[in-house]
Amino acid sequence: MDLYEIRGGRLDVISEEAEHQLSRDSTTMERSDVVPDRGARATREVSTFQRFSVDTNESLRFEPCEDSSPSPTGAEDGHDDVFKEGKTELEIDSVRNQLQGKVSEMESFAGHLEEIFLTVEENFGRQEQHLEQHYNDVLQTLSQRYDERAAGLEEEKKAKLEALYNQLLSCGQAIDASKELIETAQQVYRLQDKRLFLKTVMPTINRIKEFAKDEIDFTLATTLEFNTPLADLSDVKTMMDSINVVPAPSAPVINPQMPNSATQTSLRVRWSLFSDDTVEYYDLYYRPVLEDTPADSTCAPQVSNVKVKETHCTVTDLLPNAQYELWVTATNTTGISPASEKALYMTVPSPPVIKQRECTSCPEAALIRWESGNTNPVDSYTVELNEMGTDGTQSGVTESVVAVPTCQCLIQLKTGRRYLISVRAVNIGGPSDRSKVLTVSTTGTFFYLLEDTAHPCLSISEDGFTIFYGDEELPISAMALDDNTFARCVAVLGDLIPVRGRHYWEVEVDDGTEFRIGVAYEDTERNSYLGANSTSWCMRHILTPSRHKYEFLHNGWSPDLRITVNPVRIGVALDYERGTLSFFNVDLEQHLHTFHCHFRNYVHPCFSLDNPGALTIHNAIEAPEYAFI
Repeated sequence: MDLYEIRGGRLDVISEEAEHQLSRDSTTMERSDVVPDRGARATREVSTFQRFSVDTNESLRFEPCEDSSPSPTGAEDGHDDVFKEGKTELEIDSVRNQLQGKVSEMESFAGHLEEIFLTVEENFGRQEQHLEQHYNDVLQTLSQRYDERAAGLEEEKKAKLEALYNQLLSCGQAIDASKELIETAQQVYRLQDKRLFLKTVMPTINRIKEFAKDEIDFTLATTLEFNTPLADLSDVKTMMDSINVVPAPSAPVINPQMPNSATQTSLRVRWSLFSDDTVEYYDLYYRPVLEDTPADSTCAPQVSNVKVKETHCTVTDLLPNAQYELWVTATNTTGISPASEKALYMTVPSPPVIKQRECTSCPEAALIRWESGNTNPVDSYTVELNEMGTDGTQSGVTESVVAVPTCQCLIQLKTGRRYLISVRAVNIGGPSDRSKVLTVSTTGTFFYLLEDTAHPCLSISEDGFTIFYGDEELPISAMALDDNTFARCVAVLGDLIPVRGRHYWEVEVDDGTEFRIGVAYEDTERNSYLGANSTSWCMRHILTPSRHKYEFLHNGWSPDLRITVNPVRIGVALDYERGTLSFFNVDLEQHLHTFHCHFRNYVHPCFSLDNPGALTIHNAIEAPEYAFI
């Protein structure tokens, strides 16, 4: 606190007292000895302040204290540094961070206390309401007992009064009869006529005798006391005692499963109570739902249970993509509640399995096929793709195709890129883990052969791109044919992606191999040769004693063409938009022939060997510039 004294229009500092704490080590400034004289020196134990003066008509100026000791920071006289530097900035920041942490902890604790306060308020309100309800019930019961007892007393009073009234009435009648007999006897007694007296006296005496024979009951017809049986207040006593007894809880209500509330092996279950019951713990029961379980309970799956204190629980060690039946009970010191209604929950499915040999692609798109990998059906599938950079690194952006209903998806892609594609199965519990990643390139058209269409004499290499026709003849028993297998032509179809764009692939052959290559509709005749019908277009190589003959067949007809250089690697270019199918000698970049046709449906690549030999398919290659000129 600063004390000022005004003298001669000048404000002088007479005394200063301050206490400062810069860090854990504090420096205390003690009050200096003040000399009344303006020119006197002030003696201080620690010199941390400088004297200054303000003239009334002058601006603020600082003056160093006379004979002041050096500043603890080493500053010379005349400098403005008046405080001792306690700690470095790093230490100050550390202390500040610690204080901020403490403040955060206190704020969190205060929030927790506020929640507890609200909970206490809610519990008090519930208990008060519960107590008031109990006392209202007791008062209502007592009021009913009072009304019943008062009605009984009223009935008893009415009966007593009626009995007394009837007795009073009979007494009055007897008195009237007595009075009449007395008056009659007096009249007879006063008669002067003895003959008349003797005539009437005897009947009067008989009447008096008859009246005397009737005995008068002088006892009260009813008691004066009222019947006061002991009131049965056992139910009231029970109600009074129940105020201090916690009632058994009512049945909990288990919540329906929320989306994304499960994993492959766990379920997050929640339930609630509609009443203000006091509960010590809950028992959650669960068991798998098996479709093949008989109706009787002897073979029913085993029931498991978990005891928890909260209104939620995570059940673990479950089967993937399995349906579970769950119910819950509540327990307190009084008893166990009825069981809740049963709810059905689903665990997350297992990851799908991509069928790599059935996936195809082209420069504009890719067709991905997979197996569910789950016994129970799933709601949908999500296909995720990441584009790879030129350096082979994976992009941080994941694109998703959601709500795919079946086990295949046609995805539009960018030309000349590489993608990493995976699939997730989704149900109410959430999405599964990713499937194994499939690498897809959109440089060119890529497909595998459809082995179920291959003639029994054809063999397909392990990589799926080379077909062989052996010298050995198969026995008839080994010639297992079905409706989709080529029976007459030793051929096989390729699984071309159903995209109406441009497709290109190449076939490598030997000079001594007779072959047919081209395209065909999916429903092309299996008992016919390729090119001999209206559903296939092909290039045929025939060996003759004099030369190599090449035909370009469709519906059994071929133009008359002569190829002088035998092509070893043949390029096939399919253009849906132009309606063309072209063949090229890749080594010479030579155009061989082009079919012009408006393809009404999607076509499949087709390959056939007319004599023992082999041919190799090359796909996923970029189409040369001359292929689609």
